[in-house]
Amino acid sequence: MEQQLEQIRNQQKESWNKFSPGWKKWDTLVMDFLKPMGDEIIRLLKPQGNDVILDVAAGTGEPGLTIATKLSGGKVVITDLAEDMLTIARENATRRGINNIETVACDVCELPFADNTFDKISCRFGFMFFPDMLMAAKEMARVLKPGGKIATAVWNVPEKNFWVTAIMGTINRNMELPPPPPGAPGMFRCAKDGFIADLFMQAGLKNISQTEIAGKLNCKTADGYWGMQTEVAAPIVAALGKADDAMKEKIKKETYEIINNKYTDGNVVVDSSALVIYGEK
Repeated sequence: MEQQLEQIRNQQKESWNKFSPGWKKWDTLVMDFLKPMGDEIIRLLKPQGNDVILDVAAGTGEPGLTIATKLSGGKVVITDLAEDMLTIARENATRRGINNIETVACDVCELPFADNTFDKISCRFGFMFFPDMLMAAKEMARVLKPGGKIATAVWNVPEKNFWVTAIMGTINRNMELPPPPPGAPGMFRCAKDGFIADLFMQAGLKNISQTEIAGKLNCKTADGYWGMQTEVAAPIVAALGKADDAMKEKIKKETYEIINNKYTDGNVVVDSSALVIYGEK
């Protein structure tokens, strides 16, 4: 089992590093899209003063960078599995004049921090990719100070996330993709109501709550939608990588039709839904 988890972890690290240029290219669009979930995490954590805060699986730096701007004397430690993503996070920090952050490339299941280090922990859209989610929750709880707060965001059910299903549904209709093994990392792995709350409970957290947050992916055009998805979303790129040119073109044509039929005015702003889960140590 440990070997299997190690293999998943290594594949993910390679994949996120590989896709970092796409994330950099589409960073403004993606961060605008994910902002409501980050805002809710920040509202729940109430970062202030000298707080020392951990942002897990932060990718290009959010919501950790925004959290850092709310501290008068504290700092944010921004972590991710992929060093290339953290390079972008540091560039974003420099551009915004944010100095009270540091970045650490590490695995959430082996956080390189002492017990009871952090006042608060944020983790936006990381859990569904962690090979061992319970171990991740326990590690976060371990490094959180007694009385500390944690908040995380995960995607809600597919029916409420057309921004994914428009293209993935088209791919699945056209290609015979092997189903992922049960419990394998994936977009909707944590979508079941109460799933993360239960993990938090098992990790020893308390005062747990869950809130649904809506978002909008403002692609503007079908071109924008297709471009972002095929340069940022690893599962989509992996699936299209198995298709020949004719099949790729068919999938692209059908995806454009689905998007253009839904957004007849040509303004492509796609709905999303996430769950934000909060707990305390």
